[in-house]
Amino acid sequence: MKRRTTLLATALACLPMLVGAPVFAGPQLMGGPVAAARGAESGDPAAADPLAAARAGARADVAARLSAAHAKRGLDSDHGYALEAFHPGVRGSSVSRLAHTYKGVRVFQSESVVVTNDAGKIVSESVSERRAGLGYGAAAARTGGRFSSFSTRAALSAADAVTRVTSAIGPYSGEAAKTHAELIVYPVVTQVRVAAAANKPEAQLNALDLVDEVTGYELAYLVKTRLIAANHRPVFHDTIISANDGRVLKQWSALHTVVGTGYSQYNGTVPISTTLSGSSYIMKDTTRGTGGTYGGMAITNANHGITAGAIYTNSSNTWGDGQQYIAGGSTTNANGQTAAVNALWGLMNTYDMMKNTLGWQSLDGNNTATYIAAHVNTAYDNAYYDDTCRCMYVGDGASFNSLGAIDVIGHEMGHGVTAATSNLTYSGESGGLNESSSDINGEMVEAYARNGGTGTVVPAGNDWMMGKEISKTATPLRWMYKPSKDGSSPNAWSSTVKNLDVHYSSGPNNRMFYFLSQGSSATTSSDYYSAYLNKAPLAMTGIGNDKAYRIWFKAATTKFTASTNYADARSKVLAAAQELYGVGSKEAIAVQRAYAAINVGTDVAESGGTGVSISTNPASVTVAAGATASFAVTASGGTAPYKYQWLRNGATISGATAATYSLTAQTADNGAAFSVKVTDSAATPTTATSAAATLTVAASGGSVERVTNGSFESGTTGWAGTTAAIGAFSGQSAYDGSRFAWLGGNGVTSTETLTQAVAIPSTATSATLSFALHIDTAETGSTVYDRLVVTVKNSSGTVLGTLATYSNVNKATGYQLRTFSLLPYKGQSVTVSFAMTEDASLQTSFVLDKVSVVTQ
Repeated sequence: MKRRTTLLATALACLPMLVGAPVFAGPQLMGGPVAAARGAESGDPAAADPLAAARAGARADVAARLSAAHAKRGLDSDHGYALEAFHPGVRGSSVSRLAHTYKGVRVFQSESVVVTNDAGKIVSESVSERRAGLGYGAAAARTGGRFSSFSTRAALSAADAVTRVTSAIGPYSGEAAKTHAELIVYPVVTQVRVAAAANKPEAQLNALDLVDEVTGYELAYLVKTRLIAANHRPVFHDTIISANDGRVLKQWSALHTVVGTGYSQYNGTVPISTTLSGSSYIMKDTTRGTGGTYGGMAITNANHGITAGAIYTNSSNTWGDGQQYIAGGSTTNANGQTAAVNALWGLMNTYDMMKNTLGWQSLDGNNTATYIAAHVNTAYDNAYYDDTCRCMYVGDGASFNSLGAIDVIGHEMGHGVTAATSNLTYSGESGGLNESSSDINGEMVEAYARNGGTGTVVPAGNDWMMGKEISKTATPLRWMYKPSKDGSSPNAWSSTVKNLDVHYSSGPNNRMFYFLSQGSSATTSSDYYSAYLNKAPLAMTGIGNDKAYRIWFKAATTKFTASTNYADARSKVLAAAQELYGVGSKEAIAVQRAYAAINVGTDVAESGGTGVSISTNPASVTVAAGATASFAVTASGGTAPYKYQWLRNGATISGATAATYSLTAQTADNGAAFSVKVTDSAATPTTATSAAATLTVAASGGSVERVTNGSFESGTTGWAGTTAAIGAFSGQSAYDGSRFAWLGGNGVTSTETLTQAVAIPSTATSATLSFALHIDTAETGSTVYDRLVVTVKNSSGTVLGTLATYSNVNKATGYQLRTFSLLPYKGQSVTVSFAMTEDASLQTSFVLDKVSVVTQ
């Protein structure tokens, strides 16, 4: 990975041998996220909004467009929206989360998640609708109008609500964060059976047999208490209390529990990014994350206290001894530093896995830095994420080893992602999904780290067992492939799942994700068998870690809402798979089968070579007005020949029935989405629908931009090669926007390349390549050591021409604009290549931005 400008430290670690011992039946791993109090005090650094301008724009635009549809949705003027979160999407999109309000008061768990593309158009809206019975609109009338005159005036004050809740919890010694009470409209929700399942025996119910129904509303306070008990243990609760008479309507635990040289306890010798401050080294990684409490990712020493403490410092850049912490010993000597090494290595890999594979930066997508506090409390058998500080606390363990294993860190940081996006309520089925999402994140971080912590895909390599390394008996806390092995977690959904502790109700979804990635077994005695799979083949086929994680992450961050349950999760995960890989794709089929395997939905047959599927989706194109835009699809499987039907914005295009579709683009076509349905000729035909491609139309007779995503603001879209070099990194700045490509900067022997294919029309009268380039280096003198070569290649990779060669000798302050004519290549499709090579020492950075090929 890029070290950027930080110092590398290395650590040798001796992994402890885990020997047989009685199975520990103590507390469960790693709770979920502690929900941040809405309206956190502006003085809190973690509460600072890094995208205030973007949020303001999103509030004015997206909320206005949703409000304009009130009449269509049967809502009156008392209904509104409040923007609660705004963050970049995975690739080339933005996500706005808007709470539904009534008379200015938030309706609990009623919300809209809106995804917009770079052009500002709404791509999708995921809605949790729990407000319809309020007011005088048509929607309320359909429910009988019982709550048309619902009052939002509270008889109880917020202070009274806080007093009642804290008094009921019992004595405490202090607060980890200020207790906060928010006035809400609380929908009373009951699960009811769909008509087709009215007479089903309880044991035969499927998750899709039940739906949530709002039966009433209460004016209430959501009181968030973050207290410290007399024994210095955290006691975190979320409580819904009536704002009229003080009744407790609901309560749940909000405690979500479970480059230098460093000696890690679980990972051997690992490189960790630290910072030289004066003559000392500190455990702050300024290359990952910005802002936050410490201005970068950091590890602090709680030193057996209940607060974070100070950032770890050391006189040398060698940390830890790789051994379990010796109880009662120093937290700052080599043995005490090992817990910090574990934490920083886990934090680095969590950040890198999400950024390099998805383009998602830090926990909130906005690259806000977080931190981990090691040695919290004394002999504390827990690790937890706290969203009031957007940080993690790690105990040393008593019945466990130190809780800083790689999957545990990934798990807890996963709670941070959930808190910043769907904020799944930490109780019932949504709480189980919250825990499962963190387990999934932990396993994917483990797979990424075990394979070197580099690359743009999530590889295989995790063990599918949560917390095995922290166990003194090598007994994991959870088995994702068969949750019931822990004696408490179910393997499949049932109507009683919502009544379980969230660490157990997570089990079915964990198993679903295992099946989605790895597939199942048809052998009934196997741990990987599901009796709910009854279609061919009985052993479902998995799609691998990378695709499974991309699907899950897209659903969890752009479609899930706070109230999402198992049935809703299936619907939204399936939608994410269809958007990424196409309707009828093997990935979408795998999602249906994986959920069917846990009794959520019914099983479907795989194509197995007998059904058609999309091999290559149509690609998005940019053309000038009046030019021809062409789209193509390839399909496989099923019975040839295939029938094709192209769609524009979901509507059938008359006569567009071939494998390719072309049109003369007009200005009005800008932003149109084109997809195609492919049907085979089998006796019982199968149909697959491609993902949509977007048409961008430039003004006729003017300049046409041929480069896709030249300023890198859409992440890696359009680019090939070393795409991990693309991002918004500390230590360098963008020429425009926030992202750029940082080639080099490693200080070790390395080669990195970025390429993009462009077409130069045969009718072009000019074709100009331009880019902004900044070069800085640690090299001295006039000898060339490190290079960036800019070339033009044909489709076979043969160099047609070398445009320029830059080196460490060309270092300069700021960006330099470079331009070259590509007119000699008109009539050809060529590849523009930026290839960097560094020697074995002293970094040179070639920072690239605003790449453009304009033709006229």
